[in-house]
Amino acid sequence: MNARLTRLESEDAASANPAGDPGQSAAALRTASSALSRQPSTAPAQEKPLASKDRNTLDALNGTTFTLGLDGYYEYNFNDPIGRANLLRTYDVSSNAFSLNQANFIMDHAPDPEHGKRFGLRFDLQYGQATQSLQGNPSNEPRSSIYRNVFQAYGTYVAPIGSGLTLDFGKWASSVGMEGTYSKDQMNYSRSFWFTYLPSYHVGVRAGYTFRPWLSAHYATINGTQQTEEFNGFKDQMVGIGIKPHKSVDWNINYYLGQEHHDFQYVSGNGDGLPSQQGMPFEPIPHAPKGKLHIFDSYAKWSATTRLTFAAEGDYVISRDQTYSSPQHVDGGVLYARYQFNPQFAIGGRTEYFADSDGLFSGKSQALKEFTLTFDHALSNGFLLREELRRDFSNQRYFLTDTLGKYDKAQTTATVGILWWFSGKQGAW
Repeated sequence: MNARLTRLESEDAASANPAGDPGQSAAALRTASSALSRQPSTAPAQEKPLASKDRNTLDALNGTTFTLGLDGYYEYNFNDPIGRANLLRTYDVSSNAFSLNQANFIMDHAPDPEHGKRFGLRFDLQYGQATQSLQGNPSNEPRSSIYRNVFQAYGTYVAPIGSGLTLDFGKWASSVGMEGTYSKDQMNYSRSFWFTYLPSYHVGVRAGYTFRPWLSAHYATINGTQQTEEFNGFKDQMVGIGIKPHKSVDWNINYYLGQEHHDFQYVSGNGDGLPSQQGMPFEPIPHAPKGKLHIFDSYAKWSATTRLTFAAEGDYVISRDQTYSSPQHVDGGVLYARYQFNPQFAIGGRTEYFADSDGLFSGKSQALKEFTLTFDHALSNGFLLREELRRDFSNQRYFLTDTLGKYDKAQTTATVGILWWFSGKQGAW
């Protein structure tokens, strides 16, 4: 083969230079060599190494997830209530209206001690009806507008103690109660009465430690129940235990001790002679009450099969205005069940009892019950459609009707919830 190529090259050179001029042959070879050098190379080009600043940026973002979520609904209340208001609801507060429940942005940079990364950061922004319902209530947030859209913002450090002592500082979602703020991670679209009543978030310091694969504990000292800013000098305390008696069972027990009474108040007007905070005058409350709040909360989840899940929650709350006052209390619980027929379709049910004998929750002495049935249609990854039928009951006439001053013992609602999300985070948010 090589001899044949040599012969062909000689023939080509001879035909190009029949006179045998060596100068012309050299020129032809130089021309051919130049043409070949201009041909695109088929050899793979070497990659340009990243600059050190680019590499540092990529390393800093390693393990960081970003989430965008949108949660909207349409709901109809068969009582046709005046003002289209659904009483005792947390998120689905509007009837006969297209509603934006939540628009969320989440950044999560979790610690990874096994690879030398002991620090982490979590940041959740939230907008929509849920924000107004969940936080920013002037009764428990002295300056609610400042923090309203920041649902979570906390830093984490895992101290090299034993299996790792996790320390958080900032604002985080409460571990009291079964349900959470993000609809896609719940068994139902609407939330229970107990989710509405129990605290949703705290600000302070908390610590968590795993003693055994089946036993963990956490402790927190915080400003109060849903208090980004403190309105008295008492720091609430919370302790919890997580137990996993079986790989399919998770059981949580929480105790909360708080003092939820103001010892100062902001005043309107120019506040001449009064101290102020960022331009807002305030005055102390004489003989402010100092009665305590006690919350006993327990919930468990059992994955009976890969498709069937059961859950239960029980709560008992005691509250006093003054330390010497007679106690007021609420108690009750919730039962859940969910069955996943296939990756696209599931059905969930919830029933609960809420004894509000002293009106701490609703403002009226009554016994509340509800039953909810929810159908899930996962139309694609990141797009979930939920249809829900719910009926709330009371032993008193409490729920709004279409006539001012006329109340009913029940309200029934039908809801379509639509959830979109884009996220690099797997599992619950």
